[in-house]
Amino acid sequence: MLYAPGAELIPFPSITAVATAVAAGMADAGVVPIENSLEGSVNETLDMLIDETQVRISQELVLPIRQCLLVKPGTQADEVRVIYSHPQALAQCRNYLAYFFPNAQVAATASTAAAVEQMMKDDQPAAAIGPQRAAQLWGAQTLAQNIQGPRPNITRFVVLTLRDHPPTGDDKTSLCFSFAEDKPGLLYQVIGEFAQRRINLAKIESRPMKDSLGSYYFLIDCQGHRQDKVVAEALAAVKAHATRFKVFGSYPRYQEGS
Repeated sequence: MLYAPGAELIPFPSITAVATAVAAGMADAGVVPIENSLEGSVNETLDMLIDETQVRISQELVLPIRQCLLVKPGTQADEVRVIYSHPQALAQCRNYLAYFFPNAQVAATASTAAAVEQMMKDDQPAAAIGPQRAAQLWGAQTLAQNIQGPRPNITRFVVLTLRDHPPTGDDKTSLCFSFAEDKPGLLYQVIGEFAQRRINLAKIESRPMKDSLGSYYFLIDCQGHRQDKVVAEALAAVKAHATRFKVFGSYPRYQEGS
């Protein structure tokens, strides 16, 4: 494990359940996926960060993902009728599934771990997409490995706790904001608050606010810690422009090999 190798591990069935456990004090920290190199952002994590008021991002981890096709021992590939997995994993393996299992039903689950559990309990011949570790935990048989395709499949995870990480000198801050009305130049003004202070933006995207069509939250990852003077000034300026504003957390920027 890259994070807290000596900690007790507690499984939860979904990203939201992990965040809820951390917020309720059932776990000291939770690790959830936030972005994949093949399929982009993990929307459940973004929505949780927007709506959950207590948890903060305190660290990020980057891991290569190697998806496997898992079955109950003795199940043959030509017997498989349904394939379970998390929507992100199913999307990562869509080409493999289309080529080798064009007639199999695809069923989404809350996590790859839940997919393996569901597959093992299914009375019909089934398969699940998940990591090799899941096969070991559930006693599943691995029919195929690295089925996500030839391109690198890398996922960024974030560690959720109840507070930010202290400044390290090489940090990142994640935040979201929204506007009460749609007017020309609003987003430009916000981005300008970072540009004029020479703060690099590592990522910017939008998510629907879900209260009306065409209304969005904007999510930004910027370089620096929210306690840094120049970053604090930029965040205050952004907050002044926005109707809703929230900092998800400040945390050490991931360095390869760390």
